Amino acid sequence: MAKVLGAVTVNQERCKGCDLCVVACPTKVLALQPKEVNNKGYHFAYMQNPEACIGCSSCATVCPDGCIEVYRVIVK
Repeated sequence: MAKVLGAVTVNQERCKGCDLCVVACPTKVLALQPKEVNNKGYHFAYMQNPEACIGCSSCATVCPDGCIEVYRVIVK
């Protein structure tokens, strides 16, 4: 049986580091970049634990700036 995994892409330049996506993630996939900042000076979100993503789209739903896209990947 095929397994469905999630994949998250974050538009790092649009992200303002509001932390809403990090809090909304039920599997603790996302985190704010602790050292790097984007061109606006914000710490942006990234996939800290990508293998735990289930593709639920909670992060994309709560993102106020529409910076997050979630994909579902089927692994055989």
